Amino acid sequence: MKISNVYVGGWFQRTMLQLSEIYDFLRSGKSQLDLSQKKLDEYLKNLEIGNINYGVSGEEYIEFTTALNIKVKIFEDGLIVLNNEHVSEETLFADINRVTDYYEKRLSPAFSYIFSLGAPVPKELANIETVYPYFIVCENVTRDEISNLLSKTERQKYFEFNNNAYDVIRGDKYYFINNKKQSNENIERYIEEQIFIREFKGQLHRYLNLHRIIWEKIDKVKENVNVKGSEIVKFTSKLEGYAKTINLIDGRIKQMSTYISTREKIAKSDNDLTEFLAISGYRYETLRDTLDYIKSLWDMTKNYVSSAQKLFEGLKSDVTNKSVDSLTIVTSMGAGASIIGLLTESAPEFTFFGIVYFFALAILGWASTKVLSTISSHRKYEVSDIEYDKNIK
Repeated sequence: MKISNVYVGGWFQRTMLQLSEIYDFLRSGKSQLDLSQKKLDEYLKNLEIGNINYGVSGEEYIEFTTALNIKVKIFEDGLIVLNNEHVSEETLFADINRVTDYYEKRLSPAFSYIFSLGAPVPKELANIETVYPYFIVCENVTRDEISNLLSKTERQKYFEFNNNAYDVIRGDKYYFINNKKQSNENIERYIEEQIFIREFKGQLHRYLNLHRIIWEKIDKVKENVNVKGSEIVKFTSKLEGYAKTINLIDGRIKQMSTYISTREKIAKSDNDLTEFLAISGYRYETLRDTLDYIKSLWDMTKNYVSSAQKLFEGLKSDVTNKSVDSLTIVTSMGAGASIIGLLTESAPEFTFFGIVYFFALAILGWASTKVLSTISSHRKYEVSDIEYDKNIK
């Protein structure tokens, strides 16, 4: 069996501006930002770059080779495709691991450092383990040989389609392509679109799950029907953290509309993808509909955390007002004691009793403040909010 290539890739929103920054780094190890030149040099050396080219094919892209026989292609919209051209059936999994390791341990850390300034990636996204799609390209193999490969990786077949140029059998994360008579460039175009569609869908699914997680966290804060005064600041800080995460993710979701439209337009103008689009072209529209749905969910989530913040800000204001009232009582007590002293003494005298009396008033004032502060911090405030039926979403 002849296996010609193994591809792996991913997508994260970028623009031609970031592509230019990547190109500057890959050519000379330079950056216009305030980054350590020593680190930039180390990352560039670790990539072991050979030839590098800048081209246009629907979108602008950078393509370079490496000393490890891995070819890397980076598009202006953020799509990255890595290709290992030295593959065999006997070393298939080692070949897959080699291209994956290059992506995870060399390329991704370098790009993460280049783009380390500016708006941060929310930790809820940064900590998610990526499951790559792997594309294994074979040449004129039999159905039994493809099925044998599938059994070595994944037992379940998710999808299959056939045409005169190539066949595709897909598992969960492995795609097996039997190239009958297509050029490598056309097979690569198909793989690029599949990676983009899969990654776009994967990001939307992660945003859906994050909506659920964050909504439940907000619920846990709001489900405290009676809250101690001392806990209100803690809950307010939690809500502020959730609001920051929601705003960061909301910004990334809003960026996605442009990418799907551009990709769809380029794909539908490519005659070599006609048969593929006849089967999968509807997915662009489905992805757009799903994106709109996710946007509406995050709008709801933003409104939900905002209402929770207003609720707890109101409670914090109540605590402050009650603390001021308590201090007013203590101050009034002190003022009353002073007036009594002035009315009962014809002239002030420094006596032992007077000194004791002064310290007794001071201790009484401090104790009163302490008691009232403790009462205020342990006083429970009612969190009144509308209850919703969560069985329908």
